[in-house]
Amino acid sequence: MKNYIIIILLAFAKFANAQSYETVFEDNTYQLTGVAVSKSGRVFTNYPRWHEPYRYALVEVGKNNEVKPFPNAEWNTWDVAKGGDKNMHFLGVQAVVIDDKDVMWVVDAGYAKNAEGDNKGQKLVKINLRKNEVEKVYPLYPTLSVKSYANDIRIDTKKQLAYLTNSGEGGIIILDLKSGNVRQVLLGTEVTKADPNYMMQRNGKDLLSNGKPFIVHSDGIALHPDGTQLYFKSLTDNKLYRVPTRALNDKTLSETQLLSQVEFLGTFTTTDGMAFDQKGNLYLGDLEQRKIIRLTPDLKTEIVLSNNEALAWPDSYHITKDGWLYQFVSHR
Repeated sequence: MKNYIIIILLAFAKFANAQSYETVFEDNTYQLTGVAVSKSGRVFTNYPRWHEPYRYALVEVGKNNEVKPFPNAEWNTWDVAKGGDKNMHFLGVQAVVIDDKDVMWVVDAGYAKNAEGDNKGQKLVKINLRKNEVEKVYPLYPTLSVKSYANDIRIDTKKQLAYLTNSGEGGIIILDLKSGNVRQVLLGTEVTKADPNYMMQRNGKDLLSNGKPFIVHSDGIALHPDGTQLYFKSLTDNKLYRVPTRALNDKTLSETQLLSQVEFLGTFTTTDGMAFDQKGNLYLGDLEQRKIIRLTPDLKTEIVLSNNEALAWPDSYHITKDGWLYQFVSHR
């Protein structure tokens, strides 16, 4: 069964309510999950290794719907049966982002079926876009287990920290980009795990996976423009949280003390990803109502694009400084 996949380019900065979108790229064959745009306008997307057919992990999008493996074919070639050096190939790329310094970061969630013990090759890969070369690889093992799933990421370039969500178990991963030290906090807590009493709906029906409720824990993540607050939420409920980054990075705090610093902001929407603009507005999707919404700094909800059948499953929000929102949308 083929999925119709597009990345949409949505104007939101100039209009209170956008009424249309522009298709930048579409793929009728391979499942993708992410989008990132460089300062010069280069567009990249990634493909997770979830099921067949599968070809590349990370590509640069060219003209006429053409793609080329990025940064090269070798990084995109890994034999599932034979295995190989997990730090030299993409195994299962979940997300790609480009930070405010125009540096690319690739979240590789690894490949559990080829895991040695708990090591399924989870890592963060830093890519220099000027040279189109891998600059550094940050292994996430052994902090993460085979049950962990590194999902989304935000980079604090001033503090040289990376924040990732663990949607497999529910947790926040903190990576010191200078030392390479990896910590995980709020693991399995009520703020990082999806509310079991919330039943997500799709097309008026309960969303199920193999006959059971579809559940994804901490998924969407967004760093406030001033770097003081990290926002996060599970995919399959409508609760939104934030925590001061000062508390996140205070290693003297116990888990209980850190949990007390987490603020519940309210119930808003189910979304697969989110992002801030420079004015402090937070953009999210609404997977149940097929909308794109915006939360103002005082947490008022504004509809950006509503009731659009094209918005079957929006994800991977990337906001450019010139006022465009890039995201991928899966038609299923």
